[in-house]
Amino acid sequence: MELGWLLWGAAVLLLLHVLMELSPAVNFALRIGFYSLLCLLASALTAPVCLLVNGGRTVKNMRIIKTVVKTFKYFFGLRFEVKGLENFKVEGPAIIVSNHQSILDMMGLMEILPDDCVQVGKKELMYAGTVGLIIYLGGVIFINRKSTSSAKIVMAEVAKSMATDNVKVWVYPEGTRNCTGDLLPFKKGAFHLAVQAQVPVIPVVYSSFTSFYNPKENLFTSGKIKVEILPPIETKGLTSDDVSDLTDRCFHIMRETLFRLSGSPS
Repeated sequence: MELGWLLWGAAVLLLLHVLMELSPAVNFALRIGFYSLLCLLASALTAPVCLLVNGGRTVKNMRIIKTVVKTFKYFFGLRFEVKGLENFKVEGPAIIVSNHQSILDMMGLMEILPDDCVQVGKKELMYAGTVGLIIYLGGVIFINRKSTSSAKIVMAEVAKSMATDNVKVWVYPEGTRNCTGDLLPFKKGAFHLAVQAQVPVIPVVYSSFTSFYNPKENLFTSGKIKVEILPPIETKGLTSDDVSDLTDRCFHIMRETLFRLSGSPS
């Protein structure tokens, strides 16, 4: 009986391997499915550890979450080449802005996430099962992207807590995932926040994933991701009148860096 199950299991694994080799769509679906399952299982196992060690919702849990997620890259054959980590070493709070490409961004985020840094994420993430639970425990700040007034209230509270709790805040200024190899226009919320709190903006750029990850082409293989943390941009003395210029400046710096890291023509 046990031998029968082993033979059936081996046959299924062999069939899946053959299908993955023959069909990019099957390969993509299986890898995405495995990634989703890994996220759910890791979150379920990590949540009790966070509760036991830190007692509840706190940014300190990100150290635990980071340790777990940093192992994910080995399952998918991803390598990170990081430059400029010293630029995170600024005194006091800061706004970190980075490009947002896919569901794989979580691995890139946790690869370099500095201590005492919280992320801003869409409210819908709260309902993503155990993943929603673990990011809640990690102190992620949720905003309702469909309600401008609600988002502004949340960001105003973030500005106050940054100074009180001495934390950095990570924001994706594109507002949504973008796996085109370019940047979408930046929303100004993060830059209003930086000017309001008079804290520096630290741009972070990840090279394009398109050479190894592209949902439209059912592409998901191994690959290398270059990451560069750029020097902080000071906002002291700036006012709301300067937000547009600050946004544009950051956009152009990050776009040039993205093209350089990805080996793409500007």
